[in-house]
Amino acid sequence: MATRTVTNQQQLDSLIALLRARDLPFTASIAAGKGRSAEQNRLQRRWMLEAAEQLGTDTAEGFRGYCKLHFGVGILKAENEHFAAEYDAVIRPLPYEQKLRLMMVPFDFGVTRQMTSPQKRKYLDAVHSHFTRLGVVLTEPEDKR
Repeated sequence: MATRTVTNQQQLDSLIALLRARDLPFTASIAAGKGRSAEQNRLQRRWMLEAAEQLGTDTAEGFRGYCKLHFGVGILKAENEHFAAEYDAVIRPLPYEQKLRLMMVPFDFGVTRQMTSPQKRKYLDAVHSHFTRLGVVLTEPEDKR
């Protein structure tokens, strides 16, 4: 499944041409917003490192996997039918420990990379709430200062 972000008329025209060239029938999905931002990605990575340093109970990658499974999956399943169907077919039946391992490198099941900016914002809010409740002091993003 291909994903395109359309932010201008040229990109829209290109997408329309692509759709016209497809054989029928086919299924298309359109979502509002654009993909997550590089700033959001950097903030997520920084928070995982801060949690690992301050809590000392897991690695940054371990916390990343935990957050993807506990917060990201629910957000994405609620707003992306294709993701929900694939997750429920492949990952949901597995034991918890296997699900958690699949969220981390080297498997790295795609969760946050499929999110739009608003979805990633919800995810980061959930991550922030979780870690601050545990006493972790997280770097605050520039737009909240």
